[in-house]
Amino acid sequence: MTPTDSHSLMRELTLDGRVALVTGAGRGIGRAIATRLAFAGAHVVVNDLTDEIVAETVAAIRLGGGAATACVGDVTSEDFPARMTRTALDVFGDIDIVVNNAGYSTYGDVIDTTDQQWSQMLEVLLTAPFRMLRAVGQHLQRTTGEGQMRKVVNVSSVGGITGAPGQAGYASAKAGLIALTRTLAKEWGPLAVTVNAVAPGLIRTRQSEGPAGGHDHIDVSGKRMPLVGVPMAALEPQIPAGRIGRPEDIANAVYLLCLPESDYITGEVIVVSGGWLP
Repeated sequence: MTPTDSHSLMRELTLDGRVALVTGAGRGIGRAIATRLAFAGAHVVVNDLTDEIVAETVAAIRLGGGAATACVGDVTSEDFPARMTRTALDVFGDIDIVVNNAGYSTYGDVIDTTDQQWSQMLEVLLTAPFRMLRAVGQHLQRTTGEGQMRKVVNVSSVGGITGAPGQAGYASAKAGLIALTRTLAKEWGPLAVTVNAVAPGLIRTRQSEGPAGGHDHIDVSGKRMPLVGVPMAALEPQIPAGRIGRPEDIANAVYLLCLPESDYITGEVIVVSGGWLP
């Protein structure tokens, strides 16, 4: 079964009618998450930087019989959280699930990392999710006790747990996201909200493949960010599960944390790495 199989979509509606916000959902892990939630019946607000890549995800969801709408924009813009929140409420009438996934990584040893590079990592990977959750939290406070548990899933990284040489800003921001996750789990429990994180290991995406995947950079709000590939072939034998992860592996973990069956799981970090930790 695939997320675009309309017959399968009609049979599995475990998140039927739930409204999900997914940032960075135009490609890779974010797109897999958005389509997985839609496959389970959620109505999805899809975000990414450009109209074109957002439209591709929205079209894939609709082709499978799902419901989706676009919210194009840079998650680091101060007005973005309010705009995405308003989009969800205007189009679908509620917010039940928030997935903070948008991000990228810069590379370089600490002594070669500029203040700007450090700040960029904190801004996109920690400050942007904080602002998103602050905006959504205002809605959640007004609707406490109205229906099922609501869900927040933040996409961190094994680098935020173990550290990541050459990615000090990225690893530090992802570690901070775990702390934010656990803090909000305590604050928002009384609001009937679970807050968890997933920590991907080696996942085959455009960014992790880097130049080997045919891409040497990404453009982020007019800034050209180089991509440095991960040596997948060399690292794959170290993974107990025997393979590099796929975006769908992360999407499935997010889906599990959005189910009603996970209502008593909060403040946790689910490592999705096939048993591999660096």
